Amino acid sequence: MGSSSEDTARDGGTVRDDNLHDADPRPAGPGPVPPPPPRTSVRTVAPAPAGGMPRAHSGPTDVQRAGSQHLGGLDGLRAVAVVAVLVYHLWPGTLPGGFLGVDVFFVVSGFLITTLLLREAQRHGKIDLPRFWLRRARRLLPALVGVVAVSTVAAALVERDLLVGIRRQVLGAATFSTNWLEIASGGSYFDRTAPVLLQPLWSLAIEEQFYVLWPLVLVLLLVVVPTWRGRAVLVGAAAVASAVAMAVLVDGADPTRVYYGTDTHIFGVLLGVAGALAWRAVRGRPLVAPWAPPVALVGVVVAMVLVRDDALWTYRGGIAVVSALALVVVLGATRPGRWTRALDATPLRIVGERSYGLYLWHWPVLLIVTAALGATPGTARWHVAAVLALAVTVLLTELSFRFVETPVRALGYRGAWRAARERLVAARPAFARVAVGLPVVWTLALVVVLVTAPTMSSAQRMIEEGLAAQGPPPVAPTAPSPTGGGGTTSTDSSTPTPTGTPTENPTGTPTEKPTPPEEPATTPPKAATKGPVDGRVVSAFGDSVLSGVVPGVLAEVPGIAIDAKPIRKWQDATALVRAQAEAGTLRDHVVLVFGTNAGLHDDTQKAALRETLAAVGPDRPVVLVTIVGVSRWVDASNDALRAIAAERPGTYVADWHALVARTPGLLGADRTHASMKGMAAFADLLARTLAQAGVPKAP
Repeated sequence: MGSSSEDTARDGGTVRDDNLHDADPRPAGPGPVPPPPPRTSVRTVAPAPAGGMPRAHSGPTDVQRAGSQHLGGLDGLRAVAVVAVLVYHLWPGTLPGGFLGVDVFFVVSGFLITTLLLREAQRHGKIDLPRFWLRRARRLLPALVGVVAVSTVAAALVERDLLVGIRRQVLGAATFSTNWLEIASGGSYFDRTAPVLLQPLWSLAIEEQFYVLWPLVLVLLLVVVPTWRGRAVLVGAAAVASAVAMAVLVDGADPTRVYYGTDTHIFGVLLGVAGALAWRAVRGRPLVAPWAPPVALVGVVVAMVLVRDDALWTYRGGIAVVSALALVVVLGATRPGRWTRALDATPLRIVGERSYGLYLWHWPVLLIVTAALGATPGTARWHVAAVLALAVTVLLTELSFRFVETPVRALGYRGAWRAARERLVAARPAFARVAVGLPVVWTLALVVVLVTAPTMSSAQRMIEEGLAAQGPPPVAPTAPSPTGGGGTTSTDSSTPTPTGTPTENPTGTPTEKPTPPEEPATTPPKAATKGPVDGRVVSAFGDSVLSGVVPGVLAEVPGIAIDAKPIRKWQDATALVRAQAEAGTLRDHVVLVFGTNAGLHDDTQKAALRETLAAVGPDRPVVLVTIVGVSRWVDASNDALRAIAAERPGTYVADWHALVARTPGLLGADRTHASMKGMAAFADLLARTLAQAGVPKAP
């Protein structure tokens, strides 16, 4: 889900050059542009548009001040956006639309970068493209290099599974092509089971591609299109085209292509550009009513609460509407007022100034911290890990901002390095030697990590081993013996609670099942329920969670027939069960392990589960397994699963979610599939639940 790479002319809402010595302190006047001050060198530049640039509306609300143009409230808007992204990732489900923070940043970047370029053309009669690109490099690269180097080596020390695909990710970071490389790899932004260490760089890639191409396009636009209004309309039309492309090309099963694609997700940036051009068209006068920006900001926040990343309408206009609302807020910043001053409050401004670093650091830090603590979403351990990850993110962001990013922007790379070295030598020569040696050692470590990084996660290896171990499909028995059951139960590793009516086991001997207590028991199950059970009477169907634990399940439930493959949803379960039932190969007890990929929180999925249970038939006991993971709908899906289980006699719920919540270390780095320890725990839970469902011990 979501992200918010940011970069503008200055941290926050001030539009100015990064190098102050190039700023012309004279305010712009009407009419032709005055000649720029003499320069000692001339670089490849683009001419300013004929007729000069319009000046800002003068008066007490004039936001273009000599040497610096502060747009009050944009830092606060950035703060809102980055906090939304952090909450979206740190506490899944709390703010379902927090991923929209990236779209807010897109709009802000498009507006401010265009304003910066136009201001340079106005003041100097030209746009110095090499200098512009150098400023972008100074702004973005220091923090980016630090995040890539530190998080990659740290991940190698904590959990090597986080390094799967790291070479592709580093290549994307170096070439600002992360979004397209991820699309080409077939990965999914919405697949919470396969965390990508440097995933936030997808949006940074889109912005960097914009920074490279837009100045060139702007030069052409200024020369070819004669009016500001025409330029704004043309760019606005391009934004609409991009939004329409997202709506038309979106794949309801996985929107990654349109979400990652520059062509289908550039409309927020283009809306910001169109806003900047329109502002110039009206000569700096306000473009929106005074009441519109605060109302639009409320609309953005409401959208972050209501919009969901798995809803098709999100990509068919939802994100575009939020981007338009963000543009209204940005345009409101050109007209100072009480609400902009409130949004420009010191705490918000501080967060907004550091939003780029907060965004870059938070995701890899979260993955590394949760892997180190073995934290599972929704548990007390997860909340501890999230708070710790937030604290580490803030610390690393502040260190980077103070000692790396700010010096480089002010002094350049070589100047910042010389200043740091001189300061360290003056303090203590030993510090200088460490400062020189540490980057060298760290670079070598980074190279080693990249060369030795795994190409497959342990969870993927377990899944593939499970696929190979499933064996041939079952053949029809000569004399199938259906069993019956009554009641429902929800069981975890310590409480496989039985149901209440007598049924027959596969051998035909009645087995009395005691009535379950009103509340789940907390005492260990009786010894009679432990040990391997006879899997020859059990058919199991599932997704990658089941296929990842096949060896353990075969050890605890020998002879079980397993049909489990990745990416399956509840809609796939019905056909699988019905096919075996019609062929006469469906055994007396059925295990269903689905929901990892799409949950069970909507009517379509719930209907699929009910259809699957109907295909099983009324006489076979069924075991349903709860799901785990970082998706926002995990809890709602498990609640729905228990409710549907209660509707059908003879249905048991093995509470894998409850067991994982109590026992650290049962999940892999993806926080969804079982670890080696988890495989044994899953198999034990399933065996004991099957025993309660009437499956006899293995002979």
